[in-house]
Amino acid sequence: MKNIRIITILCFIACIGVSGCKKQFNDYVNNPNQPQTVPAYLLLRQIESDMNVEPGGDADKFCQFTLSSYTYYGTNEYWTGSANLNYGTLRNVVAMENEAAKASGPNNPYSALAKFFKAYYFISMTLKVGDLPMSEALKQLENTTPKYDSQKDIFKQSLQLLEDANSQITGLINGANVSLLGDFFYKENVSSPKDPLTSLRQWQKVINTFKLRVLVHLSKKDADADLGVKQKFADVLANPTKYPLMAGMGDNLEFVYNSTTNLYPNNRQNFGNDATRLCVAATWLNNLSSIRDLRAMKVADPARGLGFSDTSYKSFVGASNGEDVGTMGGKVIAGQYSPIGRKRYYDGLTGENTFIIGYPEMCFNIAEGINRGWATGDAKDWYERGIKAMFSFYGINDGANTVTFLRPNALLGDYVSYNINFSFANYFAQPSVQYAGNTAAGLNQILLQKYLAFGRNSGLEAYYQWRRTAIPAFLTGPGIGNSNLIPLRYQYPSNEKQTNGTNYTAAVQSQYAGNDNINAKMWVIQ
Repeated sequence: MKNIRIITILCFIACIGVSGCKKQFNDYVNNPNQPQTVPAYLLLRQIESDMNVEPGGDADKFCQFTLSSYTYYGTNEYWTGSANLNYGTLRNVVAMENEAAKASGPNNPYSALAKFFKAYYFISMTLKVGDLPMSEALKQLENTTPKYDSQKDIFKQSLQLLEDANSQITGLINGANVSLLGDFFYKENVSSPKDPLTSLRQWQKVINTFKLRVLVHLSKKDADADLGVKQKFADVLANPTKYPLMAGMGDNLEFVYNSTTNLYPNNRQNFGNDATRLCVAATWLNNLSSIRDLRAMKVADPARGLGFSDTSYKSFVGASNGEDVGTMGGKVIAGQYSPIGRKRYYDGLTGENTFIIGYPEMCFNIAEGINRGWATGDAKDWYERGIKAMFSFYGINDGANTVTFLRPNALLGDYVSYNINFSFANYFAQPSVQYAGNTAAGLNQILLQKYLAFGRNSGLEAYYQWRRTAIPAFLTGPGIGNSNLIPLRYQYPSNEKQTNGTNYTAAVQSQYAGNDNINAKMWVIQ
């Protein structure tokens, strides 16, 4: 009996090694009930979904747009620990790239978008922590301890990826023989495919618009000849055929909410939980009110305890991020601070779209670059285009406009509306708004309006602008934690110390003198 068992085992082993056997070893390992690969279009959907940073969360607080006024729903303290990084999403990008190459060769639209996504996510991550594994990352078991690339090299590699993505899409469009499915941002899908060239043209605008954002992030390094910030910026503006940009709000890369599977975070169902415990931050609202900006009445309800009319800009007052939450909550109840606009954000389920990369930001980035002398052009024109685009987002027009607020002590649905006359000519004639030319004062105006345009959009971009320029002034105090200091970076994830300790230690030493400190300055803002 023992000999029979041995012979059987030997036969089985021999069968595994012989091509003539009906089943191979992998046939026993793989689960036939689970897919072994995922189509590129399904991976694209998940990658795109991961780009969205919803309003109503920490990004709103860290950018000083909204605040919690009730500790049960969170404080307004900044982070004290590590960043969430996007290597999981980047592995999906590589998988998408590989699956598309298997199906249609290496030159395909998914390959071009993969280059953009790599640049997008690596820039997002490096802005949080500093140096990171990039060139040796995403090799999985081939290299489990990848070296760290310097932040400068991450920017250089990302800019090259964007250049290559733009060129590849141009070739694909000229070839006109492409297929792109799964792109929900620009309405490509499996069940109802449209002309993929339309989607590719939109993505090419996104890629070049994002390139301008990346270059603006490097404003403190614009004298570095190796980076060539000024020349790259000027090249994009000088050659719109090669580098098409967004032309209007219809080109925005934005997340659109629906009433079934993707509800707006602040919606009718959450009204009782947080609508009365979410107020507008002073950094956002008070800057709007100070320049008699009608957007103040779109994003907030009046603070009725101050004794002014509902349509007086004096009724729109935000709370300081530095204030103690308990004190803040009492003032909100007393009507001394403005709650978030209940009509705009809570009346339905879908809310407003969330920009990921938007046309207004692009206008202000171009204005900033021209103001800094990176390119020729009319900064004033781009500055005013960006402002008008954001007014259109809030439905504000020249002439009569309606503003609607929740009545005092009323339930959702019980509103009061007013007609307000608004004039762009009068708005732009204000000394604080009228463009002061390509001067430091003019740059500050551009940066302030860009901050206002970021309101509840584009993730941490408003925070990154403050960190880079100190415009606008962010408010501090005990309410933000961290000894009244706004952090300048996140720490590295704790598992880096365990799985890639030697490279992690070297990176922290070279950047931050060995101290993985949230208050340390990274290269890009030095």
